[in-house]
Amino acid sequence: MADNLPPPETPATALSDHAVLSLEGPDAVAFAHAQFSSEVASLAVGQWQWSAWLTPKGRVIALFALARPGEQELLLMLPDYPAEVLAAALQRYVFRRKLKIAVRPDLVVQGVMASPAQASGTLLGKSGEALELDRTDAGGARHWRIGGGPVAGTANVADWRTHDLRHGLPRLPESQREQWTPQQLSLDRLNAYSVKKGCYPGQEIVARTHFLGKAKRALVLFESDVPPDPGNAVTDGNRDIGEIICAQAGNPALALGVMPLEREPATLAAGGVALKEIPLLD
Repeated sequence: MADNLPPPETPATALSDHAVLSLEGPDAVAFAHAQFSSEVASLAVGQWQWSAWLTPKGRVIALFALARPGEQELLLMLPDYPAEVLAAALQRYVFRRKLKIAVRPDLVVQGVMASPAQASGTLLGKSGEALELDRTDAGGARHWRIGGGPVAGTANVADWRTHDLRHGLPRLPESQREQWTPQQLSLDRLNAYSVKKGCYPGQEIVARTHFLGKAKRALVLFESDVPPDPGNAVTDGNRDIGEIICAQAGNPALALGVMPLEREPATLAAGGVALKEIPLLD
């Protein structure tokens, strides 16, 4: 009889550094399309995409997953950025548009290191009453489960961050917000911005950089014995050539840095920590 038992459920954990924000109402999609960097108007019901909110100078304020579970409903899954701060900032641009912006403490983002039950790629799924977003990548199957209720298991939050960094998802601490353009953070790898749609904050800078071929820096992944601090300059021994934007302790520790696209091979370090450049995973 034991052979017929179902396999144990893969442990999940509440990702305490993630938060959820909702936009609801007849003008929710139009408002988001005018404010965010991705093609929100093309996002079909039941799908999700990466997106960002930028300063007028084209610097990334916040990077997030944007889901459209309903015709007049959008959900923002925010790694690292306080939902209440973003809600207050966005509210200043609502004017007479018909939408409600709300922080959703009732929706907990859980990380699961396993394939989702229904979600696939950019298609949303359901697991009971919870929403699923497929985060499967070259490192293996994983997904977000977004909903209420108790969280089962004790999966490691650090493991989730490690996966994000290995695949080039910038996890921006407060000191690194409003510092980098989407190109410098290699957000093209996430299809997180558009150079063709109409105006949004920072769009002119983003489009000009793209069409004039002026992107000179991009994201690079490093291994090290201990994690350097965000903001540490990356040096080649003679001069500072880049900057660390985020890091995660581990064996080895990992860090993402913004580095010149064209540079000579060199021995690199940041904050006195030796760095080894390794490829980003797809």
